[in-house]
Amino acid sequence: MRRRGVLAIVGGTVVGWPLAALAQPAKVLVIGVLAVASPGLERFWRLFQQDLRELGYLEGQNVRYEFRPARPDALPDLAAELVRLKADVIVAWFTPAARAAREATSDIPIVMALVGNPVETGLVQSLARPGGNVTGLAGVGAELAGKCVELIREILPSARRVAALANAPDPFSKPFLEQIQRTGDAIGTTIEAVLVHNAEELDAAFPAMEKTRPDAVIVQPSLPTKRATELALQYRIPAVSFVRDIADVGGLMTYSVSESEAYRRAAIIVDKILKGAKAADLPVEQPTRFDLVINLKTARALGLTIPSSILARADEVIE
Repeated sequence: MRRRGVLAIVGGTVVGWPLAALAQPAKVLVIGVLAVASPGLERFWRLFQQDLRELGYLEGQNVRYEFRPARPDALPDLAAELVRLKADVIVAWFTPAARAAREATSDIPIVMALVGNPVETGLVQSLARPGGNVTGLAGVGAELAGKCVELIREILPSARRVAALANAPDPFSKPFLEQIQRTGDAIGTTIEAVLVHNAEELDAAFPAMEKTRPDAVIVQPSLPTKRATELALQYRIPAVSFVRDIADVGGLMTYSVSESEAYRRAAIIVDKILKGAKAADLPVEQPTRFDLVINLKTARALGLTIPSSILARADEVIE
């Protein structure tokens, strides 16, 4: 009897182990999101969360988001906060966010979501072999900025002078300006580089441009783009860029990476890392789809006629 009782207890314990294990709550993963506050932020955050939900990440059940949008100068402190919170992965939107995250940690994986030219800005060693703790999606912003110079000439055949409005503290400003200058030299367009360090310099930049009167201005996306676009309209200078939202807030034209594809790819990379992949082993991906958006309302306000060939190629026309 006593032996059978011992066996019964042992058997009951053995049987009970899997049941107890099943009863343990699953770990809630922490996804830190570090982003530059700009007009495109709401779209990024909405689409990115939607993509992760489709991959099975449900907020309040198996994932917790620590969302930290801010001006570029505030990003280093927020990156340090995400490290203290022991995020399982940090998603960085725009180059200043990726730079702040990488400077804050060499251990937590960092996934870039539309970060421009990460090799040139020193975020990764190469696209094929990023090394370190950073991978994700390269936004090829410098190349798109160069394409904007070509499109300006197509839209405004008489255009010969283009201003490039750059965010001086952003490390991406260097490849941004270099590619614009390279394209300008190739097609005979004079490029006027305008570097701004803060909001006051941004406001002062447009009155200063009146002296040279550029035919258009290309706006670096990490600047306060809504304010830059308002000033461009006020001074009747067509504003273009390579992020979708500048067209929404009054820019004349944008040629940008397809955001829906980009954020979906970033979400898939996050999923791989949370399932055990190492950032150093995941090649940095490049976008394959691009969108041309024309704002006809702005064109009319500036007294411009958009060539029918451009309208026919546009993925979207804002009336």
